[in-house]
Order: sequence, then structure tokens, then C-alpha cells
Amino acid sequence: MFDDLRDLYQEVIFDHNRNPRNFRVMENADRKVEGFNPLCGDRLTLFLKINGDVIEEASFQGSGCAISTASVSLMTEIIKGKTEAEAEELFKQFHEMTTGKDEHFNLEAIGKLAVLAGVREYPARVKCATLAWHTLDAALKNEQQSISTE
Repeated sequence: MFDDLRDLYQEVIFDHNRNPRNFRVMENADRKVEGFNPLCGDRLTLFLKINGDVIEEASFQGSGCAISTASVSLMTEIIKGKTEAEAEELFKQFHEMTTGKDEHFNLEAIGKLAVLAGVREYPARVKCATLAWHTLDAALKNEQQSISTE
């Protein structure tokens, strides 16, 4: 069973790294925040279009390792149509799942993001997976400064 999850983890990472979803500059973004992971060199700019409190559109630009790119690609897919509060809750669940602080996370609530749970086994790569999410957290709080994982 664990080997199947590991295979799925690798397959999803490779797919989203090779074909990142929502990889583009959004000209009419309501929120734009830059994120940087100095340890791995991952850089991204996250763009959000928000109507009321609903995230209508999400995209990103940047470069990074496979885990970082897959994480931001998955994230931009999943947060579309979510309220800011729902996206904030996803951030908290994702962070708990990847940092290993809570081994009993709700797989159903986290959805396909669960494939990134395996990153908790590689502490040096956790920051790669969480960079996009910390950048999202800043965007939801409407912070303007760049985010760093350090």
C-alpha cells in the first residue's frame, strides 16, 4: 500500500513539474506576492483574482525544483472557487500534513494534495513543498512584501 502511494506521489510530482497548471502571468490580478526558498533556489510569483471573498483565478510564474513546481501547480488548481477562509484552512491542513506535526490529517479534506504528504520524510524538501502555501497565506492576508522560507 505504501509503495503504491509513493508511486502516485512520484507520478503526480513529475506530471505537475513537466506540465504545470496555471503557469502564466495574470495581468489583472488583485493580489500578487513573491516567494523565495533560498535553500533550494525556488522562486515564484503568485497571482490571485478575488471576487468578494472567492478566489476566482490563481496563477503563478517562476522556477523551482520539481516538488516546489508541483506544489504550486496543485495549489492553484485546488484553490479556485474556494473562499479565502477555505483556502486559509487548506493552508493550515497542508502545513500540518507536510511538517509532520500531526500524523492524523484528514485525507478527504486535503484531497489530491495528500500525494505531497511523503515530503515529510525529507525535511530538507518540506520548504520546497510549502513555499507556495506560505506565499498564498501572505496573499490572503494582502501582504505586499516578498515571502522567504528562511
